[in-house]
Amino acid sequence: MRRLHKLERFLLIVGVLMLAFYAAAHIHRAVLSQADLESFKSKQLILAGEQRQAEMTAGTPNFSLWSEQRIKAYRESLASHFSPALGILRIARINVEVPILEGTDDLSLNRGVGHVAGTANPGESGNVAIAGHRDGFFRGLKDVSLGDMVEMVTPRGTETYVVDNITVVERTDISVLQSRGHSSLTLITCYPFYFIGSAPKRYIVQASVVHFVPGSVRASAQSDSDSGALVMTQEESF
Repeated sequence: MRRLHKLERFLLIVGVLMLAFYAAAHIHRAVLSQADLESFKSKQLILAGEQRQAEMTAGTPNFSLWSEQRIKAYRESLASHFSPALGILRIARINVEVPILEGTDDLSLNRGVGHVAGTANPGESGNVAIAGHRDGFFRGLKDVSLGDMVEMVTPRGTETYVVDNITVVERTDISVLQSRGHSSLTLITCYPFYFIGSAPKRYIVQASVVHFVPGSVRASAQSDSDSGALVMTQEESF
């Protein structure tokens, strides 16, 4: 009987220890799962906050030069979800302040301006190409002048550029997307600005970082005969 009592007591202790181990493992798993969930939620809030901050920083667009159709498209785009903005583009003299989104699809260009795939990313060295609609955010490019300052704000900081080249090219000319040999910014929109229908040309504003002094500062309008023969971003309409 004494041996039986000892065995029962031993089995009871083992059973209690196993229950305690199971409970501890279950609690540990639940805690980790909750931590993962909270971490995911935090990341989502950070991303959403970055996008909202970028849009708030950019402020409400100045619709004074916009077409009614583009104003309507912009307001409709506010209901759509976008990845966080890559940065902010500012041209103070013409009152342009707009979030830079990834891609040049129509929805992105209704909401902001778009980074052209295949060119340097905003905040990196190289030629950063950005496209925008001529009847929306980039209508003001028609008033840009040589020497105007352009700011690009990214998580890496603020880069300041000076406009050193303004030109008009065929929409099949992608030479403006190539490296200029130094950190630069290329802004692209359709031309003429008030053309009805799909505009046949592209209006190009190029700028260099302020610590780079270009060999010459020029403005030109290429004719049909001397423009390049490459393909400009397929058939996209800006």
